Amino acid sequence: MDQNTGTGESGFIGNPFMKPRKNTFRIHSEMKGFTLIEIMIVFTLIGILVAMGIPQFKYAVKRSREATLKEDLFIIRKLLNQYCVDKGHYPASLESLVEEEYLMKIPKDPITRSSETWVEVTETLTEEELINGELPGVVDVHSGSEEISLDGTPYNTW
Repeated sequence: MDQNTGTGESGFIGNPFMKPRKNTFRIHSEMKGFTLIEIMIVFTLIGILVAMGIPQFKYAVKRSREATLKEDLFIIRKLLNQYCVDKGHYPASLESLVEEEYLMKIPKDPITRSSETWVEVTETLTEEELINGELPGVVDVHSGSEEISLDGTPYNTW
């Protein structure tokens, strides 16, 4: 609408007795940008959010590695027992599980990030079993890491 003549785009004639409105926001419309205090508040809020998020992210990664370790230990122990049920004795090493196709490959320890650091716990044989030439088998496995978990226990005791 043309404020000087009172006519709009449709040709309608407005009230001729009304004064044209002055742009009361003229001062603000010419100023562009943000004030220093607005910028400081935004950066402060961003800093607070980042400071709250970084520890959560750090612990999320550690929790996921711990969950993977627990699952890997559960599966390996289950396969050790299954091997014993099938063959009548425990395997000589974790490599035996791969050779006998119980595992495709030895998984990496998610804490040490190596498949070579697993600690194999062998069974204790009696003197009679040793005389018969039996070899001790792997009955359990632990992580080779010396680190402490989020719950305060060492990973190598899981």
